[in-house]
Amino acid sequence: MRIFGEIPGYEDGTSFNSRKELAQAGIHPPLQAGISGSADEGADSIILSGGYEDDEDSGIEIIYTGSGGRDSKTGRQIADQELTRGNLALAKSKIEGFPIRVTRSSKHKSSYSPKIGYEYAGLYVIEDYWKEKGKSGFYVWRYRLKAYQSNPLSPRAQSSSITYAAPKRKAQIIQRIVRDTGKAKAVKEWHNFECQVCGIAIPTSAGLYAEAAHIKPLGAPHNGPDVEGNILCLCPNHHVMFDNGGFMIADDLSLIKIEGQLRTIGQHCIELDFIQYHREHYQN
Repeated sequence: MRIFGEIPGYEDGTSFNSRKELAQAGIHPPLQAGISGSADEGADSIILSGGYEDDEDSGIEIIYTGSGGRDSKTGRQIADQELTRGNLALAKSKIEGFPIRVTRSSKHKSSYSPKIGYEYAGLYVIEDYWKEKGKSGFYVWRYRLKAYQSNPLSPRAQSSSITYAAPKRKAQIIQRIVRDTGKAKAVKEWHNFECQVCGIAIPTSAGLYAEAAHIKPLGAPHNGPDVEGNILCLCPNHHVMFDNGGFMIADDLSLIKIEGQLRTIGQHCIELDFIQYHREHYQN
């Protein structure tokens, strides 16, 4: 049975000598694969082992490269990755909001990696996934993971009578994106809170409801701008679909993967560059 979340008895910073020990503990069950999971159930854990040149690790945030497309002998990326198997399992966990156990190997090039063996880094949540051309020129699937608990007083520590040694901690600077709510509000009001895909405006006791969806996502590594031309007015269903590759928008504003045409109005000019970026990075 696949276990999502913490494994009782193993704190952040726990060291292991081998993959076999990790598997026996239940932290990362497979002995070879870097992703533990299935496309139907989702992924429960990953190992950062230095195998992919596109990985990025700043401690609290990790940009993880999916699996596949590497030469078995040289380890070089020689083909595009596909959204299947372990890659699809990670996408499933993003949709479901499942936590991911992360372990770093001494082979992983990061100041957060152990000198020898493996170190369990705790729980992370997948905030986004997309495809892009990697350093080798082939498409890879990438996943942005954020540390699940930033508060040192985690729920398990508060509810347990067991005393554990304090895990190692590193000082880090966290940058947060401040969104311009005025621009999002303007776009929704221009469309009378009607979804640009289905035309539905959701009534609530406090008025109509819609969501502002950024076409090119804000923040690293996408760094989309917080401007009206990068914002869509969508209902919650189509917002989730759009953010996770459920549909894309063609240059003529017809919809891809679902039927229909994006609803537009004269004062809302959607920039073509952002639509093309979304297609390139989220279409599988």
